[in-house]
Amino acid sequence: MSGLSAAVPRDYADWLADIKARVATARQRAALAANAELIRLYWHIGNDILQRQQTATWGDKVLQRLASDLREAFPEMKGFSLANLKFMRAFAQAWPDAAIGQQAVSQLPWGHNVMLLTRLKDRGQRLWYAEKAIAEGWSRATLELQIRNRLHDRQGRAITNFDARLTTPHSELAHETLKDPYLFDFLGLGDEAHERDIENALVRHITKFLLELGSGFAFLGRQVRLEVEGDEFFIDLLFYHTRLKCHVVVELKATAFKPEHAGQLNFYLTAVDRLVKSPDDNPTIGLLLCKTQKRTVVEYALSGIDKPMGVAEYQLVRALPDALASSLPTVEELESELSGMEQHDQGGDA
Repeated sequence: MSGLSAAVPRDYADWLADIKARVATARQRAALAANAELIRLYWHIGNDILQRQQTATWGDKVLQRLASDLREAFPEMKGFSLANLKFMRAFAQAWPDAAIGQQAVSQLPWGHNVMLLTRLKDRGQRLWYAEKAIAEGWSRATLELQIRNRLHDRQGRAITNFDARLTTPHSELAHETLKDPYLFDFLGLGDEAHERDIENALVRHITKFLLELGSGFAFLGRQVRLEVEGDEFFIDLLFYHTRLKCHVVVELKATAFKPEHAGQLNFYLTAVDRLVKSPDDNPTIGLLLCKTQKRTVVEYALSGIDKPMGVAEYQLVRALPDALASSLPTVEELESELSGMEQHDQGGDA
């Protein structure tokens, strides 16, 4: 081994690292290409089924035969069940554009696409969640959680003064980073929990808290001490956002929003900018989380604030709106709907 070590050139380690990076990149590209090819295959099979059911009088019995024949021909593949053939048909119907490879859904695993089909009816929302899943690398479980938590309806909904206090496009990205309301039902606390109890629970469940905040947030500490002319001040929660390249101060209020809350947060942001912020960081932004808020009161308060901040509500107990709950089809409802469509169009099986 010593002889081999002596023969290694000085730049060998860098060269090896470069080759490893190339291999890893190539493997990732191959996996993505293989997945995209599988998604295109499923789309074409589903589209064939749709086309044939429009011109022939056959339905689920023929699909059962097709599933059996495909499983026999390709025993190593697990995607040819009757249920999956129906999902392929639903997939082709949901995305009728033949250039499926150009859609974001072609970059997602099949399980993610089935989740989009069975949990969402609106095409625009399906595409929005698909793009978010790709950008943030969501697992299927995370995708399901974000759909259940109505992320599409909450993202970018916080009241902010970013347009007036930040330059574009930084203001747009910052605004889209915040949401309203924030859902903290994973803490297991009641509606009457105190600020310190909420703060303690958020730190204990920091992984879930970061998931709810969204990608890019790095936790720096709680009750972060600042000293200004001998006086001590403590920030509830301090983060750094890797995409915004700035510190984010989060303050909790277990009450309704009051204008003086914005003034206090404004002071903290000034102190962080002068005492903590690096010269190449963007201006620190603040997020005030309160139990309730009145939009006009918040807008008036933020209009006179010098520092960039947003205000949003939090919910410790989440109740899914009935209107939304009724709009999410189950797998059984989807299959029933598809079967009913076949019977209506074809008048039965052959």
